Amino acid sequence: MISGADGGTGASPISSVRHAGLPWEMGLAEAHQTLVRNNLRSRVTLQTDGKIMTGRDLAIATLLGAEEYGISTAALIVEGCIMMRKCHLNTCPVGIATQDPELRKLFTGDPDHVVNFFTLLVMDFREIMAGLGFRTVNEMVGESHVLKMRSDIDHWKINRLDFTPVLHYEKAPGHVGTYKKIDQNHHLEEALDWQTDRGH
Repeated sequence: MISGADGGTGASPISSVRHAGLPWEMGLAEAHQTLVRNNLRSRVTLQTDGKIMTGRDLAIATLLGAEEYGISTAALIVEGCIMMRKCHLNTCPVGIATQDPELRKLFTGDPDHVVNFFTLLVMDFREIMAGLGFRTVNEMVGESHVLKMRSDIDHWKINRLDFTPVLHYEKAPGHVGTYKKIDQNHHLEEALDWQTDRGH
């Protein structure tokens, strides 16, 4: 799981909200590239989150190496969240993130809104995928050479940024996987925690 700094429902520690985190794009690109270079990518599923809200965000995440996505903030907003960022206090004023029966009565959301949101999100993602010439998500994973920098932004801060490490694309040799293909067996059934009969 590669988490970015932009998301967060308010349940994160205040020190993390104010003082930690980088964009998920940076961490995701580095994790994917490192796993590919070490021939480990085919054994790992990469998931990312951090304010992913559109089909474009899903496409960028996939092109940088993600196969799974966490979409929480957008789903909460669809349900009626007003981003008070105090989920951890059990005082959500719209009744979403609370166990207080009186506050829960204030909830006016509808599960169909979330279903509609994800349906439209996936439709948007599929249109982008088709426009880029990909048929499946697996074909698209890690193909960062498809991403292009915007050339219409003329600002002194932007002019000094170098995205080469993020957008770096090195064609993996044929025997190296760029998405998860191999299931691993960690033999957890042999671990002491999983044994029901311990001889007592």
